[in-house]
Amino acid sequence: MKRLAAVALAAAIACTSFKAEAQQGQNKGLPLIRDAEIEQLLREYSQPILRAAGLGQHNIQVVIIREGSFNAFVADGRRIFINHGALLQSKTPNQVIGVFAHETGHIAGGHLAKMREEVARAQNQMIVAMLLGAGAIAAGSRSGSGVGQAGMAAISAPQEVIRRTLLSYARQHEENADRAAVKFLNSTGQSARGMHETFRRFVDEGLFSTHGSDPYVQSHPMARERVAALEQLAQASPHWNKVDPPALQLRHDMMRAKLTGFLSQPDAVRRLYPPSDQGLPAQYARAISRYRHGDLRVAISLIDGLIKAQPGNPYFQELKGQALLESGRPAEAIAPLRKAVQMSNRAPLIEMLLGQALVATENRAYADEAIDILRRALVREPDAALGYTQLAMAYSRKGLYAEADLASAQAAYARGDTKTARDLALRAKSRFAVGAPGWVQADDILNARKLGQKN
Repeated sequence: MKRLAAVALAAAIACTSFKAEAQQGQNKGLPLIRDAEIEQLLREYSQPILRAAGLGQHNIQVVIIREGSFNAFVADGRRIFINHGALLQSKTPNQVIGVFAHETGHIAGGHLAKMREEVARAQNQMIVAMLLGAGAIAAGSRSGSGVGQAGMAAISAPQEVIRRTLLSYARQHEENADRAAVKFLNSTGQSARGMHETFRRFVDEGLFSTHGSDPYVQSHPMARERVAALEQLAQASPHWNKVDPPALQLRHDMMRAKLTGFLSQPDAVRRLYPPSDQGLPAQYARAISRYRHGDLRVAISLIDGLIKAQPGNPYFQELKGQALLESGRPAEAIAPLRKAVQMSNRAPLIEMLLGQALVATENRAYADEAIDILRRALVREPDAALGYTQLAMAYSRKGLYAEADLASAQAAYARGDTKTARDLALRAKSRFAVGAPGWVQADDILNARKLGQKN
């Protein structure tokens, strides 16, 4: 039964196109990457596809997981999860867009809900089979006949049949998602070549280990057959030979360089972006790597070169401010972060960074501005623990301790630390006048925690 439960859970939770093992622990708090520049680019990749699927108004978010393997999946109807490894390994925007198209196919097809229904049906069938088998075992033990052995077979055989049924159901979902993805790409005038390239690479690199195996116990269609079917569909599109615009390709390359700079060791950055490479992505990766590993002087020089090359790019200003802030120079970080906020149309993640710089100066004159900026950012990013933490510090600077306790409670709640959230919410509630907005918000945190306990 545990074996079936594991298979059912993997299929029901993820309907993933790639490696199922990357799903493990996704409900225990995934390590996520938040970045304004990358998230904006991925929104531009995904939104046309979602609109083509009739999901443009559903506020479906793309979530980046800090995991180096190539994987993407949907766990509900509201989010598409993608590993940073998939972004690093995708050489063109079209390859990532193809991944999003496939995952959108799962959402549009309602595959998660359908799989949950199938799992529930299978569980009911298994319970009946186990009860019948247990009855046969009991009868056999009383009579001393071979009926007990037949009872054991009655328990094990249905499990295998049900397991195969669920896997077949999952394979059908994958095939349907492939067809839907090509349809969405065609509707948006984009090629399915990138999607095909990704699946073909998996076959070439042996990432689908299906040789000699039973196709009916695979959670996805046999790789070569699936890729061949996808290739036939994709090549029939009038957009098969369409390539990504150079400007979009550059932004994609900058994203990959940024991830490399932040997540790789300096020797790996030098290997991927040697000094002979003077392109913007290489300079970006080197600038990030330099500041992350303590060479602020060289990093700022490289960042200033990037700003000179693209003076309207808000993310270069953001990087300069972040480098200065994290190097203990928050007052100097304020000016570039102000520019980044303005240029990015007040991106909330950058606003929070500016608020953090204002707070870090320990200058009480900045407290009101920090509070205004952080509160505005948190309206659009209500689950950002960092924003609440900085807001609590800003309130404390002004001696507003009830508001500081409430913001600290909200930070703890966003982190999933319900005990601390409760303690701080209780203290905040005692400091506010009964019925005041802060009192109500603190009470909401307490009630949310109690509801969570009941559930």
